[in-house]
Amino acid sequence: MSRARKIFARLRATFGREDGSATVEFVILFPAFMAIFLMTVETGVLMTRGVMPDRALDISMRELRLGSLSPMTTDALKTSICENSVVIPNCENVLMLALAPISTETWAAPTEVTCVDRSQDVQPVLDFTSGGQNQMMIVWACAVFDPFFPTSGLAAQMKLDDTGAYALVAMSAFVNEP
Repeated sequence: MSRARKIFARLRATFGREDGSATVEFVILFPAFMAIFLMTVETGVLMTRGVMPDRALDISMRELRLGSLSPMTTDALKTSICENSVVIPNCENVLMLALAPISTETWAAPTEVTCVDRSQDVQPVLDFTSGGQNQMMIVWACAVFDPFFPTSGLAAQMKLDDTGAYALVAMSAFVNEP
């Protein structure tokens, strides 16, 4: 019986120690804090990448309406957007533009947005119609990005393509002046 008491006393002393309690709490809480931190950084990068192409497209559309972007071609508009957006890495290769008229009778705008498909060597040619006088036009720019932290919880929830990238779309509308 005394042998059993000695074993229980040793077990009680071993499990009653408190010198490693801070380490246990750290090991349990550190992954949760790191996940929250990584998702916060990913959200900030995503928001910045979402806002800057919108701003660049608005600036480029203003240049187009004022006539300082002449001649208006896909390459000239893409160059203008890339110059005005500093957060799109490899901008010329990841940005795809489309420009199309909107019918003022039906107000039906194109709904399908085509983005760069990095898994293909050849990219589709999109409609880039400059339109006529007093015609309402819609332009959209689609940029493809890799997640900043691909294993974070936010990146896991985003719709990714076959190459592991997500697409952000910026849209703008304007009326061709006479």
